[in-house]
Amino acid sequence: MHSFPTRRFSGLLAMGLLLAAGARAQAPLQPAAVPVGPAPSDEQSYSKEFVFGVNFNTQGGLLGGASIRSSRLLDDRLLRFWSLEGVMLKNGKEERKSTQAGGSYVPRKTNYAFVLRPSVGIQRILFRKAADAGVQVNGLLSVGPSIGLLMPYYISYDRTFAKTGVPNLATDEIVNEQFDPTKHLVQGAILDRGPLFSGIGQTKFVPGIHLRGGLSFEYGRYRDAVTGVEVGFLVEAYTKRLLILSPEGPVEGDVLNRQFFPSVYLTLYFGHRS
Repeated sequence: MHSFPTRRFSGLLAMGLLLAAGARAQAPLQPAAVPVGPAPSDEQSYSKEFVFGVNFNTQGGLLGGASIRSSRLLDDRLLRFWSLEGVMLKNGKEERKSTQAGGSYVPRKTNYAFVLRPSVGIQRILFRKAADAGVQVNGLLSVGPSIGLLMPYYISYDRTFAKTGVPNLATDEIVNEQFDPTKHLVQGAILDRGPLFSGIGQTKFVPGIHLRGGLSFEYGRYRDAVTGVEVGFLVEAYTKRLLILSPEGPVEGDVLNRQFFPSVYLTLYFGHRS
């Protein structure tokens, strides 16, 4: 198991807090009003909530993935929700390399790893915002299956150059196929990575499970609008190791690829209430 990514967690958490603080600073000051009757409360103004999100996490790339979440109000402080998230996982040892033909590829990478995470959970309102402005803090906890998808990583390989050592792109036999370090031995014959979905028909499924906990900082000027940032942690385990990089032997395979993925994440989300 790898050490907890403290620096990336700190960066994601700081980003979330800064966004929440900035949103609060932009909230307009409202003059005090003389109450003439029962004030309309935020919890009375909606019963459902639906949001879209963009995810950043310590197990993915620059952009981790996307998510949707549908919630239903149970009482004035508690919501029940279901969600669906799709992300890409990367191996921490991936290093992109340029080719002589001007392309690039990741040495030893044999599969892309994608994950679909359907889940159910609860959301607790910890600090409520005003009906039309302010920042609200929520606590979230969810659990569900993880559907791992291993899609072959393709490269463009010059078979003729691999045999002769003489390049001639106009006449050489160039193929797009799944990268195999034991088969594609001549690095100079690798021209570029193949199209992203070249091997989609050979995708393999790996089942798993995940648990997520987080805090969301929600800002909105209107009762029916939802905008905010969520930060938290996620732990995930699969029934077998996700083969992203091709190991040189069984011993290396035990440390090169993992089946347990702890991570921290940040999600920017927006949506509406009804």
